[in-house]
Amino acid sequence: MKITSIVPWLVKAEGTFWGEFLFVEVRTDEGVNGWGEITSTTRMANRAVALILRQVNELLVGDDPANIDLIWHKIFRSFTYMGSRGATTHLISGIDIALWDIRGKVLNQPICDLLGGRLREDLLLYTHPEWRNMVDKETSIEEIRKIVDSGHTALKFDPFPHSEGSHAENVGYLDGQLSRKDERVAAELTALVRETAGPDMEILIDAHGRFNVPTAIRLCRTLEDAGDIGWFEEPVPPESYHALKQVRDKVGAAISVGERLHTRWDFVPVFEQELAEFIMPDVTWTGGITELKKIATMAEAYYVPVTPHDASGPINLVAGGHVMMTVPNFYRLETSRCDLSKYNSFLEEPLDNSGGRLKLPAGSGLGLRLNIDFMRSNIIDGFGG
Repeated sequence: MKITSIVPWLVKAEGTFWGEFLFVEVRTDEGVNGWGEITSTTRMANRAVALILRQVNELLVGDDPANIDLIWHKIFRSFTYMGSRGATTHLISGIDIALWDIRGKVLNQPICDLLGGRLREDLLLYTHPEWRNMVDKETSIEEIRKIVDSGHTALKFDPFPHSEGSHAENVGYLDGQLSRKDERVAAELTALVRETAGPDMEILIDAHGRFNVPTAIRLCRTLEDAGDIGWFEEPVPPESYHALKQVRDKVGAAISVGERLHTRWDFVPVFEQELAEFIMPDVTWTGGITELKKIATMAEAYYVPVTPHDASGPINLVAGGHVMMTVPNFYRLETSRCDLSKYNSFLEEPLDNSGGRLKLPAGSGLGLRLNIDFMRSNIIDGFGG
């Protein structure tokens, strides 16, 4: 069997967080094709990666798709002079997931069985409220009650207001500060979520790497008092492990990091310097199924739980789920919403997250059958097959 083409699919995903998904199809000469996902966080990044995917054809066409690790290193080392993280690992991730999908289909086995077999029957989830709907107290309560009623036992949200008109609103990080007024708003919202969700709900806070060291410390302490939080995620930008250590040493809440760390090498300092209680690599960004399994095994040696990030599409969720089925130190898997109907539009058969637990779809490879007609009707900028 040989690879014949790598096809990026950029498709509209109305009603989802990013509004579009970037999928990857790896085609073979025997008609067994595999699917992966990359979906980044900006329109510009999705289009840039989609263009590079087209160029990767000249690197991989003719290769045996069964040589998954070899192909991983072939792509990784091809970009070593321009940077082997970020866009490079996004490319690797999408292709790697698709290669595992092909391998499972060829062997008529689900991917998790090829990674060592199942340690559990299903996967515990955490999910998000729809923050755009949380415009006042009443709508915030309604959003949280939806999650409680769905059977989920953990939720995550970003309670920190974005100051309108500020440069940081467009940049994401500038001076890393937050006003006392906005801190009070965040504390009041966190307290409301705790009151609404009840004492048994895990409440996880996402800071999105927006703060400098003193601000992150102050905000974490405030929310510890306001809502009995389970973790404080990405308190500072990912570039400085020293900044992360300063925060880690001065707060009581657990720290979670990893969605913007790429490959096992980026996680080594986190483990060696004891910088986080939870890690959350994203299977579509950090290096695919191959790399997520390696990172999880490293974390196991430090007794650090793994809780994969997933803020994009259905392949992201299911690919991470296959790895977590085989990982002893699994905590929870993320979904962007408790209602997966927007994912299900892309699938022939809906995903099952009843009771706040994901049941992997039956079948070989990923177990997903994509709705190709629906995808073709939503192609963006000519990226599709």
